[in-house]
Amino acid sequence: MDTRRLLRTFATALGTAGVLVSGCSSGGSAPSASATGSAATEELKPYYAQKLRWRDCGVEGFQCTTMKAPLDYAKPGDGDVKLAVSRTKATGPGKRIGSLLVNPGGPGGSAIGYLQGYAGIGYPAPVRARYDMVAVDPRGVARSEPVECLTGKEMDAYTQVDQTPDDQGEVERLNQAFEKFAEGCEKRSGRILPHVSTVETARDMDILRALLGDEKLHYVGASYGTFLGATYADLYPARVGRLVLDGAMDPSLPAEEINRDQTAGFETAFQSFAADCVKQSDCPLGTSSTADAATALKRLFADLDAEPVPTGESRKLTESLATTGVIAAMYDEAAWPQLREAVAGAKRGDGSGLLALADSYYERQPSGKYANLMFANAAVNCLDLAPAFSGPEEVEKAVPAFEKASPVFGRGFAWAALNCDAWPVEPTGAPHRTVAEGAAPIVVVGTTRDPATPYKWAKALAAQLSSGVLLTYEGDGHTAYGRGSDCIDTAINRYLLDGTPPKNGKKCA
Repeated sequence: MDTRRLLRTFATALGTAGVLVSGCSSGGSAPSASATGSAATEELKPYYAQKLRWRDCGVEGFQCTTMKAPLDYAKPGDGDVKLAVSRTKATGPGKRIGSLLVNPGGPGGSAIGYLQGYAGIGYPAPVRARYDMVAVDPRGVARSEPVECLTGKEMDAYTQVDQTPDDQGEVERLNQAFEKFAEGCEKRSGRILPHVSTVETARDMDILRALLGDEKLHYVGASYGTFLGATYADLYPARVGRLVLDGAMDPSLPAEEINRDQTAGFETAFQSFAADCVKQSDCPLGTSSTADAATALKRLFADLDAEPVPTGESRKLTESLATTGVIAAMYDEAAWPQLREAVAGAKRGDGSGLLALADSYYERQPSGKYANLMFANAAVNCLDLAPAFSGPEEVEKAVPAFEKASPVFGRGFAWAALNCDAWPVEPTGAPHRTVAEGAAPIVVVGTTRDPATPYKWAKALAAQLSSGVLLTYEGDGHTAYGRGSDCIDTAINRYLLDGTPPKNGKKCA
């Protein structure tokens, strides 16, 4: 699998919920225009007036800087948060259009890592020629005062907790794991934990827009990045430039419905994988039918639940880790051969392949240290929306609906959605329609068999936005731009370069 494509895939891999760790999916309500007032109120003017001091940041072709934003926008005088920013300047030829901000999603994905590892070198050359490519790590993420929760060893234990409890003891252990995770976040990151909402990050983006000297915000957001971009548009519709929202979320849904929709999305992706797998001579799930393949995978999960298998290191492959490994490969069909090999290995008693996929998903380094992706993911999700469930009893009642959505993944996804119940900070957001009345055309991209952001979400967001334009990719995988469709890429490139959006409802195969 191409290294750049792998980085792009896993950069956007969490979609809306860090599936087996963070079951709450971002929603969060934007404050009204009257609440936010103009961009530079007297209290905010110092933030909009600061000067960026760019420096070399050790990655060829890129510069770095830091900016300040209020820790609490309701009390701008009560302290700052420092945000890391990076850019690579427009290469030419052609007249520079402005800055193009990028965000890979998560929430919790490093926008700077995505810029330096993929977007700033892998976006189409004509786009990079006319835009300064820019990224800011959102508050609480990576280089921007990251949320921290567990040590590496604690996180290893956390990722192995049984997410499909079979008895009351396992239910209690899972609940205790969620509580320990939340307590760790509060202990290590209590200052910033109440201030990592999507609304606050969108307001940070407007400060950066001004500091970059741009009258309008030009932006490409993937997965959760679409919710961030839509939130910005709702807050500042007059400042919307060219916005691409790829792999869109629907901000109008409550957490339980979002999690159930995502469960169905992964089932759709698995069915697509299984249909391809049974045609291959090396398919470890049989070569007869997709139904038999699903049965075989469930049997493997059950076997691992009963007896984890060795991986060549101290950690064994548990049912939870195996499920995460399978889920990771659902984001990009280019990973399907790797998944077939990994599942075959697990059936032979070698769990290393599925463990490697799970580690990529969790951003676990060979040293045993984890990036803060999963910590920030929970922090943002649990602040943006009320918990999907309050207590194990509610999960038990919802399990049948989740299993109907996905016989393979449903039970685990339902229990994963309990994590925000233990969160130490009250949510500040709520489901809401996002309209962005008066904004310039916004391109919303949906993939028909996207596992993490189901296609119906893209249709819903495009319909909610007053200027939404729906662009459809009929295919597999998570997000569409830069994934090999000339039709998609041409439509988006044209929009970014000359401002002409595709025809609403345009479909690409």
